[in-house]
Amino acid sequence: MSGSGLGLVATRRAVVFTPDDPLVLASGATLGPVEVAYETYGDLAPGRDNVVVLCHALTGDAHAAGHHGDPARRGWWDSLVGPGRAVDTDRFFVVCANLLGGCQGTTGPQSTDPATGKPYGPDFPPLAMTDLVTVHRRLLDHLGIERVHAVVGGSLGGMQALQWAVDSPEQVDRAVVVAASSRLSAQNIAFSSVAREAIMRDPDFAGGRYAGTGRSPAVGLAVARMMAHITYVSEESLERKFGRRRTSDGPPQLATDFEVEAYLDHQGRVFLERFDALTYLYLSRVMDYFDPFPEGPAGDGALARVAGGTTRFLALSFDTDWRFPTSHSRRIHEQLSAAGVPCEHQELASPWGHDSFLLQPPGYHDRVRTFLEQDRA
Repeated sequence: MSGSGLGLVATRRAVVFTPDDPLVLASGATLGPVEVAYETYGDLAPGRDNVVVLCHALTGDAHAAGHHGDPARRGWWDSLVGPGRAVDTDRFFVVCANLLGGCQGTTGPQSTDPATGKPYGPDFPPLAMTDLVTVHRRLLDHLGIERVHAVVGGSLGGMQALQWAVDSPEQVDRAVVVAASSRLSAQNIAFSSVAREAIMRDPDFAGGRYAGTGRSPAVGLAVARMMAHITYVSEESLERKFGRRRTSDGPPQLATDFEVEAYLDHQGRVFLERFDALTYLYLSRVMDYFDPFPEGPAGDGALARVAGGTTRFLALSFDTDWRFPTSHSRRIHEQLSAAGVPCEHQELASPWGHDSFLLQPPGYHDRVRTFLEQDRA
């Protein structure tokens, strides 16, 4: 990792849709106002041709790099983004925004419904991947940006990069799709279903109307996070880190005893400090339904639009990722290549499973850097 990274950064907000100019969702419902929380790093070139958009994963936010006052607590993709790093802020103007439906400053289920003056709660309309991308494209309009050098995303972020190329094939020159999928498997949907059930069966979920009650489905959300976290790491990484080590020599029976149990307890607790249960429900459902290239005329049409655009793709996967294994990235590569879309795919070795996209396994950052800097002076 090059240099010391970015310093102090700030999250900003912009209203990108209003009641008089609302966002029309894929479902036909409308939202207005829509506010977006975002961060930018680096300088916009005079020709406005050096823009890289970062798309975050399910539980991410706009704070991708730098820090908010404590240099020890840095953005979620700080290892990839910064001066001299793979996404080099000395060369690129980087934009990262919180997703629609989020809980970190962008309009979501806990935002105020102007019709009632109360949080939307479960009345927030259902979302599709194209809705998430539409909001971020409108943010670029707000910033005076027409074209994007690259969209880079991992997991759900990689799905957004795919959708961006479908919706606006002439706007994006490059898309880096890391540890992502163009269609979730039944196993993936099953894991997300159990996580959602843990939340919704918590008595304090209150049908999704827990805002203002002084309670929240904390137990269900923590359990959802604990289970999901297991799928983000590899068996090898857990074995290396914890093995069968125990926290005590006594016989606690049903209490936490193994170190790996204590680790998962911690992951559940800290998650409650920064995430909302309804956001988890809404965004995980967006992932379930995502299928940009379905079989039949609709999929053929989407692929034709991408083929008629300017986007070339890099799909990266990791050999120990069993949540979105290499077969998912290979499917993306095969579909795009068969349609004549320039697409490269590489599987990288990593001990860390799905979370590898947030880390720095050998060759990963170099591969991203090379792809972003091809054909640039």
